[in-house]
Amino acid sequence: MQLIETKESQNYLDIAKSLAKEFAETAVERDAKGGTPKYERDRLRQSSLLKLIVPTEYGGLGQNWITVLQITREFAKVDSSIAHVFSYHHLGVVIPHIFGSAEQKQRYYSETIHNNWFWCNALNPLDKRTTLTPENNYFRLNGVKSFCSGSQDSDILPITATHQETGELSILVIPTQRQGVTVHHDWNNIGQRQTDSGSVTFENVLVYPEEILSSRDKQSQPFTTIRACLTQLNLANIYLGIAQGAFEAAKTYTSTNTKPWLTSGVESATKDPYILQHYGKIWVDLQAATYLTEQAGELLQAAWEREWSLTSEQRGECALLVAAAKVVATKAGLDITNRIFEVMGARATSAKYGFDRYWRNLRTFTLHDPVDYKIQDIGNWALNDELPKPNFYS
Repeated sequence: MQLIETKESQNYLDIAKSLAKEFAETAVERDAKGGTPKYERDRLRQSSLLKLIVPTEYGGLGQNWITVLQITREFAKVDSSIAHVFSYHHLGVVIPHIFGSAEQKQRYYSETIHNNWFWCNALNPLDKRTTLTPENNYFRLNGVKSFCSGSQDSDILPITATHQETGELSILVIPTQRQGVTVHHDWNNIGQRQTDSGSVTFENVLVYPEEILSSRDKQSQPFTTIRACLTQLNLANIYLGIAQGAFEAAKTYTSTNTKPWLTSGVESATKDPYILQHYGKIWVDLQAATYLTEQAGELLQAAWEREWSLTSEQRGECALLVAAAKVVATKAGLDITNRIFEVMGARATSAKYGFDRYWRNLRTFTLHDPVDYKIQDIGNWALNDELPKPNFYS
């Protein structure tokens, strides 16, 4: 992001850049292979970067979202699957903070640090096949969840389930290894191949009352809807990182491998006027996406710091700018990850380079939720001065 305010945060960014350089060496091979990036996940565990957003009073590093999202973007430049599972850990670890009681917030932050937990994402509120049934003093969880990113090799699963008696949507947090939990190896998509975003089955899983997040006295407050903003801006940063990575990869290839066209009249591809036109447009689009994303990051951090004093208007203004950042990052990214082949040439389509992964990863991830609805929200603000209404995706 725009501000790296302390030597500490700069140090964490340097650690991330070093890891990104390491991950880049095997990114093409691992993308082709798919599966769980176990070694890379363990490197993240060893790095201390999983502790970034946890407040210092619980043993964490106490960094802000600006730092977390910037590091996410660094990973996305070279390996968006790693950026995906890394960032969703941070989106997961704050769930008890947002939706739970003060005791649950303290417990899960503290135990995350003590146990070096790696969180994943199994919320997926659109998939309503999971049910929570009371049984004596406990509960039983049954059903299936899809798109459970980072579930393989995770320690903790945050889940949404429908309470069978009340019909309410409950949020709960349980260990991935608990009896009755089965994480399936069924993620086989064209992109984000190492995110393990497949399904998880729950068969009569024991759930303790304290694992069901509850903060009923705060349910109507705007801060309880902040995770949607966090998720959406996280996506924008990953999309932007993919586009930036594609740009850098193309620039290196054009400068070292691309041949000038026979009728171009120039001796080097770097002097070709059409190639220069493409690079100029790519650069401008990246600047626009970067600026909007960074501005949204500063507004989101301010909203996070207001916590329970956050107003509906402040939350809405944050969601609006986050939506704009996501729209621009999506559209610019999809164009750039396609356009890079125009500036590299036919030889760049060789599978050994893996340049296609930028588009495949971005195309897969940008379908998380329809960007058209983001544009509609923005249009409603532009024409009618109505801020977006909070939901799981806005």
